[in-house]
Amino acid sequence: MTLTKAQREAIITKIRSLVAEKFFDPTFNEAAWEEIVRRNRIAIVEAHDTAGFEGAVSKMLTELSPRTLGLLSNHTPITPRNAINASFAVELVGSELRWVFQDVLPGGVAARAGLRPGDTLLSAAGKPLQPTAPDAEGPSFEMQRSIPIVVSRGTPPQDVAVTLETDVPDYKDNPYSEPTALIAEFLPSGIAYLKVSLFPGKIGIDFANELDSIFSGKFANAERLIIDLRGNPGGGIGGLTLMSYLTPDRVPIGYSWNRKMAQERRDPASLPVFNKIPRSKLAIPGLALKFLGKTSVFVHTEGLGRRPYQGRVAILVNKHTTGAAEMVAQFAQENHLAIIAGEKTPGRLVTRSAFKLGSGYRLVIPVAAYVSAKNSRIEGIGITPDVPASWSFKSAASDEDKQLLITAAQLASS
Repeated sequence: MTLTKAQREAIITKIRSLVAEKFFDPTFNEAAWEEIVRRNRIAIVEAHDTAGFEGAVSKMLTELSPRTLGLLSNHTPITPRNAINASFAVELVGSELRWVFQDVLPGGVAARAGLRPGDTLLSAAGKPLQPTAPDAEGPSFEMQRSIPIVVSRGTPPQDVAVTLETDVPDYKDNPYSEPTALIAEFLPSGIAYLKVSLFPGKIGIDFANELDSIFSGKFANAERLIIDLRGNPGGGIGGLTLMSYLTPDRVPIGYSWNRKMAQERRDPASLPVFNKIPRSKLAIPGLALKFLGKTSVFVHTEGLGRRPYQGRVAILVNKHTTGAAEMVAQFAQENHLAIIAGEKTPGRLVTRSAFKLGSGYRLVIPVAAYVSAKNSRIEGIGITPDVPASWSFKSAASDEDKQLLITAAQLASS
């Protein structure tokens, strides 16, 4: 649908007011924002087509905040971690830079299509795809689409054609295809291994129940544990239960620091405490009533008691571990509950909300910053592993998980 000038005017006016009212950044300068809008207004209103309009809006938002603001619609391409449950590394393949699959989350779109870590992406939807720089972001994909792609695999390399079937998202404000959230198994060494691909749902009731089942069943007597958060894009508050299984006690985790708290210089200790994921959907109305109108809460662990593996835990992260997954890793590292292994995380831990703009568009805005109970923020900083372990394209292509092997050896010797 091509928007009229009046519709575009209405959208840019709504964006202007929403950012001025909701955008959270301690350094936000409203006068500078007004100047950015003024500078970009003509290009947005006079754009020749939908692509031009969306590109002009994105350019305006990037001027204010390159990573945290975004325009969203039903056809907006989104990150591969959310769209196809996979992430990419840029590698020199032959004499050319190529995107290669790094994380392929179990049960996700890419995994269902038969893709593997180490596969080299050649094209999508008939168009050649190639990064222009070693630090290029992975290609984006649309939701609700059948996308034919071609990858190169093996030695000597052979082209393999598959089709990615991206999902209909459950949440328009945060669209994603859903992989298998939890995989629990034992490594040949006897170490319990938990792959956490996503924290699904806004509250995470089903996720919490599945974790309970794993830790009371298969992992009941586990003496060492690896939690694999590589490629995990975050999600809802279900990570609270995972953090609770790292410590026997009720421990403060952190809180969201929003604009109102910053303006009022409010003491975080005065915030309401959230310390239990309900295990039944029947509890949701009571939960909603308790926290109605609360824009920030202080999260504490659930106090689930002592487990044999506690004190002998490693958490695997990489440059694609973000959001709630970074919160888990930060909590474990700050409280000396686990060894953090792998690659440095990017530090993307702001709370974002999506607001309707009309004509099928939404604006994604950062509305709060996450602060740990020890008063530290990792937004833009990330988490540095205790045990560095880089990803190896060569090992992945040979079906070997170098990072996991390093982590298991480190944990076995502890």
